[in-house]
Amino acid sequence: MSTGTTAPREGGRWIERWDPEDETFWKETGEKTANRNLLYSVFSEHIGFSIWSLWSVMVLFMGPGYGIDPAGKFFLIATATAVGALVRIPYTFAVARFGGRNWTVVSALLLLAPTVAALAVMEPGTPYGVFVAVAALTGVGGGNFASSMTNINAFFPLRKKGWALGLNAGGGNIGVPVVQLAALLVIGTAGAGHPRLLLAAYVPLIVAAAALAFLRMDNLAPVRRDAGAVRDAARDPHTWIMAFLYIGTFGSFIGYSFAFGLVLQTQFGRTPLQAASLTFIGPLLGSLVRPVGGALADRLGGARITLATFVAMAAATGVVVAASVRESLPVFLVGFVALFALSGIGNGSTYKMIPGIFQAKALARGMTGEDAAAWGRRLSGASMGLIGAVGALGGLGINLVFRQAFTAAGSGTAAFVTFLGFYAVCCAVTWAVYLRRPASGERPVAGPATKRQLTSV
Repeated sequence: MSTGTTAPREGGRWIERWDPEDETFWKETGEKTANRNLLYSVFSEHIGFSIWSLWSVMVLFMGPGYGIDPAGKFFLIATATAVGALVRIPYTFAVARFGGRNWTVVSALLLLAPTVAALAVMEPGTPYGVFVAVAALTGVGGGNFASSMTNINAFFPLRKKGWALGLNAGGGNIGVPVVQLAALLVIGTAGAGHPRLLLAAYVPLIVAAAALAFLRMDNLAPVRRDAGAVRDAARDPHTWIMAFLYIGTFGSFIGYSFAFGLVLQTQFGRTPLQAASLTFIGPLLGSLVRPVGGALADRLGGARITLATFVAMAAATGVVVAASVRESLPVFLVGFVALFALSGIGNGSTYKMIPGIFQAKALARGMTGEDAAAWGRRLSGASMGLIGAVGALGGLGINLVFRQAFTAAGSGTAAFVTFLGFYAVCCAVTWAVYLRRPASGERPVAGPATKRQLTSV
């Protein structure tokens, strides 16, 4: 039986042996340790998401005195989204290089840079290029998600990954509506001229996240730096197929979260206070239901839940298109909030699929027991950084499409039609790769794993 022991190594708190698939070990030692690390990982990732999405609310504070048009504001949001997507790749591999606990401390402290910088420059008269640079800094908050998910993936057994990854991501995602609610509080009490009140409130929270990670989290020694895993994950077609599907789920969530308030102001003429009073609703629902998506995937299969989600997202987008054409704000809100909730479910189900896919491929290679579990953890952990980065770039695409639509026509209708077409393609890919039964004699397009195995992911 494997046992978990804690021993100092390289100045940090390291667990030298970890075998969550061993049920005895899990009950006696593993579960308590994994849940403790999950708790503090959620808190740190939560603050990271709030900082990453700062500019979704900073633009609400930027009145006429700032001299920035809607296209310029969309570009600020897009800049934060792009940097957050790109840094996810090195953040993923930092866990293996430095340890999950150690990197959580460092990544939390890095959040001070964009927060303090925004405190210094957030006032009329600041050059636009400075705002772009500070918005880029907030991208470090987007990286926290990748390192957190990679770390938590290693702590839990396959049968618990959907729930654990869904809870970890959902608790992090909820940082988006929380910062939006905090902005609503500031605008409603002090007015739109006081963004520094919001920024100052996050400084002690960042310090608390770093301190708690330092005191309460662990590093897993078996999670080693493994360039071979990265190379193997990048060569596997499932990494890129899942990255494409994650554009449709997480890309939608983060893209809509960043753009929602600005769309309400630009297309429907809402004031900053009116926009802020509505902006948080969708991201909040999307965050809360993400663990539900993971749990449903654990029970019914991630591919089935993902396909159903994309079908529903296409239907909700159709409602949004109709509302946008008719300029009906109530119907628009219903459709848009439904999109958030569905993207949250899809986020949970797609991330459940990743470890399941690589576990199935291990079994198809003839591996069994801990060998199969270790191979699956190795490849799924490495692939998560790539999948998360590409998925987040979907948020960049959404903001750029919105920017083009509003620049060309003053309305987001064309953008929503584009998104509708994309969800239709996601439906087709999910069905074709993970659910369609191949004809007799046909080689599975998914690779060496059998279609039966992959359908259950």
